[in-house]
Amino acid sequence: MNLDRMLQEIIPYRMYAVSALNLATSLGADADKPKAIQIYIDGKLRIEGNLFAFTNPAIEAGLVHCRALLEFLGLSAHRCGHIVNVDRRRPTDVGIENFSNASGALSMVRPEAALARYEGGKEEAEKALLAVFRITNKGIAHVTEDLLDNPEHGRLIEIASRGVPSLVVSYLYTPLGLPAPDYKLTHRTA
Repeated sequence: MNLDRMLQEIIPYRMYAVSALNLATSLGADADKPKAIQIYIDGKLRIEGNLFAFTNPAIEAGLVHCRALLEFLGLSAHRCGHIVNVDRRRPTDVGIENFSNASGALSMVRPEAALARYEGGKEEAEKALLAVFRITNKGIAHVTEDLLDNPEHGRLIEIASRGVPSLVVSYLYTPLGLPAPDYKLTHRTA
């Protein structure tokens, strides 16, 4: 396994997708019906359509990457409705514990530590992370009404999309003495 490639390409790619998730949830929250969009590439209009053509796939892909980063950090959802540590890894899985610094191998992030980092409180943080697991299990992998039926999911997804990249920076890049990758999308407000 090429750990340098993980640090320089794969994890930043996933963090970039989570940044797109964050942007898409913000844009989607402002739209009660599809709004027209135009996408320019190198200054030329290349794509026209409606906002949902961007936001819906960005949300779905971002959620999958968000979940992958949580699992990379060693976090998972338990059936009892709590965030727990991953109980075992498959032989081909790469987790935070595959990386080390001068003090030794990094550890899986403890659920309590991850939840304590959120400004809104542990209960809200846990709901946000659980929503990522719940939606990727039911809302994306299966045809269901749950995503649409739960109005709180949009807010929780937005919370998770802000928090998960900061967990990766705090528990992976910082202990390794590396700068945070450039993963944030830039956008203009109306």
